Amino acid sequence: MSLTNNDTLLQVNNLKKYFPTPHGLLYAVDNVSFNINKGDTLGVVGESGCGKSTLGRSILRLHEPTAGEVIFEGKNILSLNHAQMKHMRKDMQLIFQDPYESLNPRMTVSQAIQAPMLIQGMYKSKDKAALEKRTLEMMDMVGLARRLVNSYPHELDGGRRQRIGIARALALKPKFIVCDEPVSALDVSIQAQVLNLLQDLQEQLGLTYMFITHDLSVVKHLSTQIMVMYLGQTVEIGSPDQLFHNPCHPYTKALLSAIPIPDPEIKMERIQLKGEITSPINVGPGCRFAKRCVYAKPECHERSCEMTEVESGHKVACFMVKDMM
Repeated sequence: MSLTNNDTLLQVNNLKKYFPTPHGLLYAVDNVSFNINKGDTLGVVGESGCGKSTLGRSILRLHEPTAGEVIFEGKNILSLNHAQMKHMRKDMQLIFQDPYESLNPRMTVSQAIQAPMLIQGMYKSKDKAALEKRTLEMMDMVGLARRLVNSYPHELDGGRRQRIGIARALALKPKFIVCDEPVSALDVSIQAQVLNLLQDLQEQLGLTYMFITHDLSVVKHLSTQIMVMYLGQTVEIGSPDQLFHNPCHPYTKALLSAIPIPDPEIKMERIQLKGEITSPINVGPGCRFAKRCVYAKPECHERSCEMTEVESGHKVACFMVKDMM
């Protein structure tokens, strides 16, 4: 078993998640590797269907990985049995994308926050006073008014519902949280409030995040490291400065060119991707972006390119970049 260093909280090695379909295997996550240090945030970006959410859920074993390692604090959690994984669940939590769908409509705010604590045995149902005290503490922490303690999800707006989801995730005092597009279903004004809350909680509690999003402008300010995915694979990973000031993969460049600039005087040069999207089912050899890449060479269609380090901490999977080194 591989072991992490003192600063590394999570180490993912060659993680794969394939789903069977009537037409063959769907390669949702294919050979993905990365590390996240304690207190850091890994931003994961890419278009819909690239495997971001599946990656997050596979790390937490909500989807059972097909192969690979997920090493959390030196332990490969993929080797744990059900009871051991249940205990580990306290340290690894998830904030869902849609706060309404992730909440039980029959549970009040207090019941939703208390549920994980009761399931994990942090409190017994008879410890009513202590449980209610902890519930109110969690509501205060995420900015939920105490008067809403007996409200139901349908009585609240999206921002308040997402705060319930955050409180529920924090109730077990986790060390690592997968934030699966936690603001994409919210109004823009509410998004900023929730993002600021997540940053404040990270500083206050020393949390480590994996932040999944479509919004590159958001991930730039939140992340210590950014990973770009395309059809189940990592195509580029580096710090925000490295990716925004020196993007190397053609797909990363296309994503960055799509970020809106709030200045009508600045002419935007968008990179429009054309061509057929490679099927993620029964994927053959070659770069999965090759059919849409203007720089593609014959070898790009024939064999896959390994991740290459272009500078310290900045890795890219592209023959064009590899040939220039």
